[in-house]
This record gives sequence, C-alpha cells and structure tokens, in this order.
Amino acid sequence: MASKLVDLMYWKNMRKTGFVFTGLVVGLASLFQLSAITVLSHVCLGIMCVTFPLRLYYKLLELLRWNPGVHPFQTYLDYDNSLTDKETVVLVEEVVLLIAFAVTEIKRLLFIENVIDSIKFVVLLYLLSYVGVLTTGLTLVIAVVIAVFSLPLLYKKQQVRIRRIVRAVKAFIKKVKALCMNLYESVKPSPAPAPAPAPAVVAKQKAKAK
Repeated sequence: MASKLVDLMYWKNMRKTGFVFTGLVVGLASLFQLSAITVLSHVCLGIMCVTFPLRLYYKLLELLRWNPGVHPFQTYLDYDNSLTDKETVVLVEEVVLLIAFAVTEIKRLLFIENVIDSIKFVVLLYLLSYVGVLTTGLTLVIAVVIAVFSLPLLYKKQQVRIRRIVRAVKAFIKKVKALCMNLYESVKPSPAPAPAPAPAVVAKQKAKAK
C-alpha cells in the first residue's frame, strides 16, 4: 500500500496518477456547491454510464456469437482488495496507536506538562484561528492534495537547489541564534558575590583547625 502511494506521488504512472489527482481535485471542488452524498452518487452514476453500455455491448456480442463470453471488466472483478487477518490486525494496531499518541499529546499540551511546548501549541492555535477566518477546511484539504502530488516531484527535480537553500536557511538561523545568545550573555547580570562569613564563624573555624 505504501509503495503504491509513493508511486502515485512521484507520478511513476502518468495516466493513473493524473486520473487520481484530477478526480480528487474535481471531487473536492464539487463539494463547494454540492453535498458529499450528491457528489458521490453523481460520480458513481458517471462511471456506470460508461460501464453499463459497454457491458451490454459485450453481452450482445456474446449472444451473436462474436464474443466468447469475455467480461470487459473481469480484471477489476478479479482484483482482490480484501485484507488478511494479519494485515487487519496490523492496520488496527497502527490506528489505535496513532489515536492513543494523538490523545496523549493533546492532553500533555492542554494541561501544560511542558511550558515551551504548550506556548508553541498556543501560537499554532492562534495562527489557525486566522487561517479559519480566511479560508475553509475544504480549501485546505484541496491545497494539501495539490501539495502532496506536486511537492515530491518538485523536490525530486530540484533536489540540489532545494538542499542548497535549506543549508543557507539553517546557516542563517544558526547565526541569529548565536547573535541572540551573545546579546543575552552581554545583558545577563553577573552573579552576586557570596556573603562574607561572620567573624564568630571564622573564629570557630580557626579554633577547630587548631
């Protein structure tokens, strides 16, 4: 399954990836005007407008003895999409672990286990509130689909240039961090000197030494 998704993202089969990508974008864009049930039913009706006449055509050829009874979609019918018991158990375990990890992380952030991480979470939520005002969740899903099908291919073709830009950005961030640390060290107050011991304590220490 993972290898098939990677092949789709890297456009190994141009026709198959183009069909999947176009179908996803058109289907998601249709949800702006229609409900999900309406879009799904229209997609199924559109597919059956092609498969049903073709099936009748092959059936007619079979009745006329011009076709030996070959089903036009037999390869799709024979394709096994079922999961074995082992694959089902592995898939369920992965989903349960992912849900448990998400719940644990959200609980840790909400109840301030780590102050820095919770501050980052607050900033992220604040930015998402602005994103929610400017756009909708469906628009973000479409943007994610476009990014998934375009960014891996772009990285594969411009790998050297992108790595060079990433190294430059990392070097710039490192310089900024070093500058901030130097400023902090220059502004940081010097530690207060330790208080001198009282004369009575000094006299007792000298007596003990003798």
